[in-house]
Amino acid sequence: MKIEIFSDFTCPFCYIGKRELERAIDLAGYSGQVEIEFKAYQIGPDTPKKDAPTLYEGMAAKFDSTIEEVKEMTKGIAMRAEEVGLHYNFEDMKTAHTEKAHRLAKWTKLFGKESAYTEALMSGYFTEGKDLNDEEFLLKVIGNLDLDVEIAKGVIASKDFSEVLNKDRYDAQQLGVQSVPFFVFENRYGIKGAEPNEVFVRTLHQAAEIAGIQPLKLEGNGEATCADGECKL
Repeated sequence: MKIEIFSDFTCPFCYIGKRELERAIDLAGYSGQVEIEFKAYQIGPDTPKKDAPTLYEGMAAKFDSTIEEVKEMTKGIAMRAEEVGLHYNFEDMKTAHTEKAHRLAKWTKLFGKESAYTEALMSGYFTEGKDLNDEEFLLKVIGNLDLDVEIAKGVIASKDFSEVLNKDRYDAQQLGVQSVPFFVFENRYGIKGAEPNEVFVRTLHQAAEIAGIQPLKLEGNGEATCADGECKL
């Protein structure tokens, strides 16, 4: 089963939606049977590449609001993130121009590392306040993935993979994608936004019928297991 995800690394609902999809794949029994392709979609293409404002400042300017009003706006997002086990740190977040990060993502895809790269960038941005336009951070992620940092530097310094980003933008236009996250299942079903988990599970089953695959049937009660650093005792 193929799922395409249109997203940006700095979109708070994209990280939440990504986690909901991962949970749904596990719950619905399709682990190991899903191919995920990330499609670049920049939500802030006009964001400054240098001296970018903080997230609060950027949102205040965009919505013509005060910083305090913006902080109230983000509380609901933080609560939604907590529901899927994510701890957003809005105080340290900065806006970021993500073109460079997206081009590098396309390079990591050549080595089957795009998923891990995406997770590292989203985690770094939302929980640690990392600047996704900072080459030092991007290259640190590349090194942690055991990829060639020197080649990655060349990708960053060039315009490599720009045509792939243009293709993603074209695909988004063809599908009428105007906001993210946007999930496309088997080129047949779509989910717009970070919907509740049951929506993802239902859509997975529908897409599985088209793909001709069956969910993994589990036997037993699953009590003697360990997960997320804890064991059921």
